[in-house]
Amino acid sequence: MIVVNLPWPPSQLNPNKRLHWSRKSRAARLYRNMCFVLAKSAIESSDYHYAGVGKMVLSIEFCPPDKRRRDDDNMLASFKSGRDGVADALGVDDNKFVTSFEVCSPVPDGAVIVTIQERAE
Repeated sequence: MIVVNLPWPPSQLNPNKRLHWSRKSRAARLYRNMCFVLAKSAIESSDYHYAGVGKMVLSIEFCPPDKRRRDDDNMLASFKSGRDGVADALGVDDNKFVTSFEVCSPVPDGAVIVTIQERAE
């Protein structure tokens, strides 16, 4: 099992924002790269090795930066680039993930805590 603490997704990635595609693309690329680096570091410092068969359970805890109400589906959509970065770090396609998520209490600056483990067949 691996636990990765990732930063809260940038506001430009919220699906309700109506940004020019190039601004959104830049924000998505930067966030994906940041999540890749953090996930890769967590993977390398653990003894985890994915066997390459079967699915992986990706449990996501969204800890928002404040107490404002947020839609859980928008949080998941905002994290798409981060999820892709985690998949890149594992060297897999993200269709290998079985995802569950929950919204937790706010923390300063927000956080996304991702737990990765192989799915018991």
